[in-house]
Amino acid sequence: MSDFSRRKLITTGLAVTAGASGLVAASRLAERYGLIPPDHGTLYGAGATLTYAAQRLLTRHSMAREFPRSEISNPPFANGEPFKDEAFTRLQAGGFAGWRLTVDGMVAHPAAFSLDQLKSYPSRSQITHLACEEGWSYIAEWTGVPLSHVLDVAGILPQARYVVYTSIEPGWWDSVDMADALHPQTLIAYGMNGGDLPVGNGGPLRLRVPRQLGYKSVKYITRLTVTDSLKKFGKGLGSASPEAGYAWYAGV
Repeated sequence: MSDFSRRKLITTGLAVTAGASGLVAASRLAERYGLIPPDHGTLYGAGATLTYAAQRLLTRHSMAREFPRSEISNPPFANGEPFKDEAFTRLQAGGFAGWRLTVDGMVAHPAAFSLDQLKSYPSRSQITHLACEEGWSYIAEWTGVPLSHVLDVAGILPQARYVVYTSIEPGWWDSVDMADALHPQTLIAYGMNGGDLPVGNGGPLRLRVPRQLGYKSVKYITRLTVTDSLKKFGKGLGSASPEAGYAWYAGV
């Protein structure tokens, strides 16, 4: 069976079961094809599963909309106060020369990358829309190295299914599946609108996931962990977001 035929069969089945027997039946069909999000056991898990499965089947390779430079927001919205603690302030005072992005887990070559190393890799710039579930949004030009390139350098193992990313800010972490991790628009962003990424917008490093809502683009990232399971991270729901009542998968 071709990939297109398989997608059509599954999506048709999801739609039929959702209408005939409810979301629980649709979830069972999604499980059969390995399209279950880590927060499927929560109160809204059946709906989250249907959303995730349908979007993965229909939009796996789709691109987030990119805008002309004339539509860049001025100024871009910085949500909340910039993070500050002793360690962060010390790194900032040194121009973030001591900042490191550690990559570990299911990789052949665990490493810790400096900002200069990351900036030496092939870069991508894109003007995309960051939308928050709270209702605010802005358009900015983001510059960074594709996450896929850093994963290639580290040598992800074949059984890898997710990338967990952790912030220096306590309590902030999230994860994406390999479809988003390897997507060309998913960036380890270090620049905005032609300059360095401002601290208020997540500098010096922020993961930018333009195909999902803003809370998936975690600020101040210091670690990437490649894994085949999310059960050992936090409460096993895939990120801090579903622990607070949001969905793990937040596709837009």
